[in-house]
Amino acid sequence: MNFQLTDIQSEIQKMTREFAARELQPKARGWDERHEFPADAVKQLGELALLGVAVPTEWGGAGLDTVCYALAMEEISRGCASTGVIMSAHNSLYCDPVLKFGTDAQKERWLKPFASGQKLGCFGLTEPQAGSDAAAQETVAVKKGDRYVVNGSKNWITNGPRADAMILFTMTNKAAGNRGITAFIVPTDTKGFKRMAPDKKMGITAAHSCSMYFEDMEVPAENLLGKEGEGFKV
Repeated sequence: MNFQLTDIQSEIQKMTREFAARELQPKARGWDERHEFPADAVKQLGELALLGVAVPTEWGGAGLDTVCYALAMEEISRGCASTGVIMSAHNSLYCDPVLKFGTDAQKERWLKPFASGQKLGCFGLTEPQAGSDAAAQETVAVKKGDRYVVNGSKNWITNGPRADAMILFTMTNKAAGNRGITAFIVPTDTKGFKRMAPDKKMGITAAHSCSMYFEDMEVPAENLLGKEGEGFKV
C-alpha cells in the first residue's frame, strides 16, 4: 500500500495548515473563553471550499477525496478545536447524508448552498435517553395527508443554534424499533421548531450546541430523506 500523499492531498494539507496558523490559532483561545461562535472563520471555510470537501462539484462541493477531508480536518482542528467540530458536523453529519440519500431535487435545495458554504447544517438524533441507541428516541412523526406532524425534542445538537437546516430523526413506528425510524430535512425556521440557548460546556465552547423542541411541527412529505422507516440507514 502506498501511503505517499498525492499532489492535491499535499496542497490541501499545506493550505489548511497555513490557514489554521494564520487565522485560527491566534484567535482560538479568545473564542473559547468568550464562548464566541467563530462566524468569520466559518465563512472563510466556505470560501476555501472546506464546508463540502467530499461533495461533488456539481452539488456545490470541492469534489475531493476522503483523505483530503481527513487532512483538512486535522489541520483545522489543530488551529482551533471548536472550528474543527463545526466543520466536521457540517460535512459528515449534514452534507454526507443528504448527498447519499437525497433526491436530485433535495440536493439542489438542501445540499448545494450548504456544501458551497452559504448555509450551515446540523444533525438531530440525540435525546436525553437516546443517541447511541437510536431506537430509544421518543420524537414522533405522524403522517397526515401529504405532511408529517412532529412532536418531541433533541439535545446537544452541534451547530444547532446557527444551523439553517437539520437532518431530523423521528419515530414513525415505535413498535418497529430501528425499522421505525424516519429521517427528514427540516429548515430551522419551520413553525413549531424552537431552539434553546446554547449549552454551557466545559470545553470546545465556541462550537455551539443546544436543545430543540418540536411542537405540532408540520413537515412536507417531500422532505423525507430516504424512505419512511429507513432512517436508521441514514
